[in-house]
Amino acid sequence: MGRFLRHLLGAGIVFVVLGSLSVESAPQGFLEGQLKIVSFRPVERDDENTAAPADEKTVTAGNYADYPLIILSAGDRKQIARITADANGSYRAALPPGNYILDVEERVRRRLRVKTQPFTVVPNEKVHVDLTIVTGFAAEASTPQE
Repeated sequence: MGRFLRHLLGAGIVFVVLGSLSVESAPQGFLEGQLKIVSFRPVERDDENTAAPADEKTVTAGNYADYPLIILSAGDRKQIARITADANGSYRAALPPGNYILDVEERVRRRLRVKTQPFTVVPNEKVHVDLTIVTGFAAEASTPQE
Protein backbone atom coordinates (compact mmCIF):
# COMPACT_ATOMS: atom_id res chain seq x y z
CA MET A 1 0.00 0.00 0.00
CA GLY A 2 2.84 2.46 0.82
CA ARG A 3 4.41 1.81 -2.58
CA PHE A 4 1.09 2.60 -4.31
CA LEU A 5 0.76 5.93 -2.48
CA ARG A 6 4.32 6.92 -3.38
CA HIS A 7 3.66 6.20 -7.08
CA LEU A 8 0.36 8.07 -6.94
CA LEU A 9 1.99 11.04 -5.23
CA GLY A 10 4.87 10.98 -7.74
CA ALA A 11 2.45 10.89 -10.67
CA GLY A 12 0.49 13.79 -9.18
CA ILE A 13 3.63 15.91 -8.88
CA VAL A 14 4.54 15.16 -12.51
CA PHE A 15 1.08 16.25 -13.69
CA VAL A 16 1.26 19.48 -11.66
CA VAL A 17 4.70 20.33 -13.08
CA LEU A 18 3.67 19.49 -16.65
CA GLY A 19 0.44 21.45 -16.25
CA SER A 20 2.25 24.56 -15.05
CA LEU A 21 4.76 24.30 -17.89
CA SER A 22 2.00 24.12 -20.48
CA VAL A 23 0.33 27.25 -19.04
CA GLU A 24 3.60 29.19 -18.98
CA SER A 25 4.47 28.15 -22.53
CA ALA A 26 1.11 29.23 -23.98
CA PRO A 27 1.66 31.62 -26.89
CA GLN A 28 1.47 35.26 -25.90
CA GLY A 29 -0.18 38.10 -27.75
CA PHE A 30 0.93 41.69 -28.09
CA LEU A 31 -0.43 45.10 -27.17
CA GLU A 32 0.83 48.02 -29.20
CA GLY A 33 -0.33 51.58 -29.53
CA GLN A 34 0.35 55.28 -29.59
CA LEU A 35 0.24 57.64 -26.62
CA LYS A 36 -0.97 61.18 -27.25
CA ILE A 37 -0.70 63.96 -24.67
CA VAL A 38 -3.09 66.89 -25.06
CA SER A 39 -2.86 70.04 -22.94
CA PHE A 40 -5.53 72.64 -22.31
CA ARG A 41 -2.99 75.03 -20.83
CA PRO A 42 -2.49 78.28 -22.74
CA VAL A 43 0.60 78.34 -24.90
CA GLU A 44 2.50 81.16 -26.57
CA ARG A 45 1.81 81.39 -30.28
CA ASP A 46 4.71 81.67 -32.69
CA ASP A 47 3.20 84.59 -34.59
CA GLU A 48 1.97 86.62 -31.60
CA ASN A 49 3.09 87.55 -28.12
CA THR A 50 -0.27 86.72 -26.61
CA ALA A 51 -1.32 83.46 -25.05
CA ALA A 52 -3.77 81.20 -26.83
CA PRO A 53 -7.35 81.19 -25.49
CA ALA A 54 -7.76 78.99 -22.41
CA ASP A 55 -10.22 76.72 -24.20
CA GLU A 56 -7.78 76.00 -27.02
CA LYS A 57 -6.10 72.65 -26.72
CA THR A 58 -2.68 71.84 -28.04
CA VAL A 59 -1.10 68.53 -28.77
CA THR A 60 2.23 68.34 -27.05
CA ALA A 61 5.04 65.90 -27.58
CA GLY A 62 5.69 65.91 -23.85
CA ASN A 63 8.04 63.61 -22.07
CA TYR A 64 6.27 60.28 -22.48
CA ALA A 65 8.38 58.80 -19.68
CA ASP A 66 6.50 61.13 -17.29
CA TYR A 67 3.30 59.19 -18.04
CA PRO A 68 3.91 55.47 -17.39
CA LEU A 69 1.09 53.24 -18.54
CA ILE A 70 -0.28 50.35 -16.52
CA ILE A 71 -2.02 47.22 -17.69
CA LEU A 72 -4.67 45.95 -15.29
CA SER A 73 -6.51 42.64 -15.29
CA ALA A 74 -10.11 43.27 -16.38
CA GLY A 75 -11.72 41.26 -13.58
CA ASP A 76 -10.05 42.34 -10.35
CA ARG A 77 -8.11 45.30 -11.76
CA LYS A 78 -4.76 44.11 -10.43
CA GLN A 79 -1.69 45.60 -12.07
CA ILE A 80 -0.19 43.12 -14.55
CA ALA A 81 2.48 45.29 -16.18
CA ARG A 82 3.91 48.80 -16.33
CA ILE A 83 5.14 50.15 -19.65
CA THR A 84 6.62 53.41 -20.88
CA ALA A 85 6.13 54.85 -24.35
CA ASP A 86 9.25 55.57 -26.38
CA ALA A 87 10.34 59.05 -27.52
CA ASN A 88 7.72 58.93 -30.31
CA GLY A 89 4.88 57.90 -28.00
CA SER A 90 4.79 54.29 -29.22
CA TYR A 91 4.45 51.39 -26.80
CA ARG A 92 4.40 47.61 -27.03
CA ALA A 93 4.03 44.76 -24.53
CA ALA A 94 3.84 40.97 -24.70
CA LEU A 95 0.99 39.58 -22.59
CA PRO A 96 -0.66 36.24 -21.97
CA PRO A 97 -4.10 35.84 -23.58
CA GLY A 98 -6.86 37.53 -21.59
CA ASN A 99 -8.91 40.65 -20.95
CA TYR A 100 -7.13 43.79 -19.75
CA ILE A 101 -7.52 47.53 -19.17
CA LEU A 102 -4.95 50.15 -20.23
CA ASP A 103 -4.63 53.11 -17.86
CA VAL A 104 -2.11 55.75 -16.72
CA GLU A 105 -0.23 55.31 -13.46
CA GLU A 106 -1.51 57.64 -10.71
CA ARG A 107 -4.09 59.15 -13.07
CA VAL A 108 -6.44 60.28 -10.29
CA ARG A 109 -3.77 61.76 -8.01
CA ARG A 110 -2.23 63.66 -10.93
CA ARG A 111 -5.67 64.87 -12.12
CA LEU A 112 -5.25 63.53 -15.63
CA ARG A 113 -8.21 62.95 -17.88
CA VAL A 114 -7.90 59.57 -19.50
CA LYS A 115 -10.50 57.26 -20.93
CA THR A 116 -9.24 53.86 -19.83
CA GLN A 117 -9.17 51.37 -22.68
CA PRO A 118 -10.35 47.77 -22.29
CA PHE A 119 -8.75 45.28 -24.67
CA THR A 120 -8.38 41.55 -25.27
CA VAL A 121 -5.13 39.76 -26.05
CA VAL A 122 -5.31 36.71 -28.32
CA PRO A 123 -2.37 34.28 -28.71
CA ASN A 124 0.09 35.19 -31.50
CA GLU A 125 -1.84 38.32 -32.48
CA LYS A 126 -1.39 42.08 -32.00
CA VAL A 127 -4.08 44.33 -30.59
CA HIS A 128 -3.72 48.06 -31.27
CA VAL A 129 -4.92 50.37 -28.50
CA ASP A 130 -4.20 54.11 -28.56
CA LEU A 131 -4.45 56.22 -25.41
CA THR A 132 -4.91 59.99 -25.04
CA ILE A 133 -3.99 61.87 -21.86
CA VAL A 134 -5.50 65.30 -21.32
CA THR A 135 -3.60 67.56 -18.93
CA GLY A 136 -4.10 71.10 -17.67
CA PHE A 137 -7.44 70.80 -15.88
CA ALA A 138 -6.03 71.36 -12.39
CA ALA A 139 -4.56 74.73 -13.46
CA GLU A 140 -7.84 75.79 -15.10
CA ALA A 141 -9.91 74.86 -12.06
CA SER A 142 -7.80 77.03 -9.79
CA THR A 143 -7.80 80.03 -12.17
CA PRO A 144 -10.56 82.56 -11.39
CA GLN A 145 -13.11 83.02 -14.18
CA GLU A 146 -13.52 86.54 -15.55
